[in-house]
Amino acid sequence: MRDLRIVFMGTPDFAVPTLQALVEHKYNVVAVITAPDKPAGRGQKLNQSPVKEYAVAQGIPVLQPTNLKAEAFLEELRGYQANLQIIVAFRMLPEVVWAMPELGSFNIHASLLPQYRGAAPINWAIINGEKETGVTSFFLKHEIDTGDLIYQERVPIREEDDFGSLYKKLKYKGAELALRTVQAIEQDQVVPQPQETSAETKHAPKIFKDTCEINWDQPAEQVRNFIRGLSPYPAAWARINGKTFKIYKTEELPEAGYTSEPGTLHTDNKTFLHIQTAAGAVSILDLQMEGKKRMPVQDLLRGYTFDV
Repeated sequence: MRDLRIVFMGTPDFAVPTLQALVEHKYNVVAVITAPDKPAGRGQKLNQSPVKEYAVAQGIPVLQPTNLKAEAFLEELRGYQANLQIIVAFRMLPEVVWAMPELGSFNIHASLLPQYRGAAPINWAIINGEKETGVTSFFLKHEIDTGDLIYQERVPIREEDDFGSLYKKLKYKGAELALRTVQAIEQDQVVPQPQETSAETKHAPKIFKDTCEINWDQPAEQVRNFIRGLSPYPAAWARINGKTFKIYKTEELPEAGYTSEPGTLHTDNKTFLHIQTAAGAVSILDLQMEGKKRMPVQDLLRGYTFDV
């Protein structure tokens, strides 16, 4: 049985269950590395990351470097004499950091690698209509998300799942997988396997606001997958009647019977809002008009009339 000294790296709430699992199972987390505090809101008050909040509450030392190659940071990191580093939802690490511990550095990634390498694996799995995804633990190497695989856990993508619900499932499944991986490393039972890629390997690039615009020139199923893959954040959007609407939830209407151009609006301005796609239509169920709150479509139609 190895005596582990662990440094944990992570920033958003996705990483907190993993750190919590390590603490609750009495692993020796000697330090936590997270993003620097950032000003937010009208008062520009400094916000701590969810990982920092949990670490401080547990009395774990926290490092918040702006430069991961700075000698002062590297010297401080070496001082903790960690023999294992665990990374969940953190930024890309230089080799001088990930190669530092004797037992290596492993990452938890929210996909079944090598599928969906990149910054937005949960979003893209839903957008592409996948029926299954999962979490992977793997050792870090130079190219992002390409290191040797340790373990994987599969998670079905339900028809009703959106980014928000799947994110929640995977953050807890990732914590379970991290714990299993640490236990295997502790007992010297890990047999890493190289990743095998092919022409069918899909990627998960970062998502930007301008790439969240809905393309009605796609079939209803693709439009719905796109919307749920971005709901609730960063949210798919469309220009309707000259205004920008974020759209969070839709329902397919494959047999709607409309013969208009994709993007055409159909509504009674009381109970429903349908939009024509390249094949079928979608019924908008939950949306947000610019300057307003998110609401069910019937609530919006009580106070707003669409020009059809």
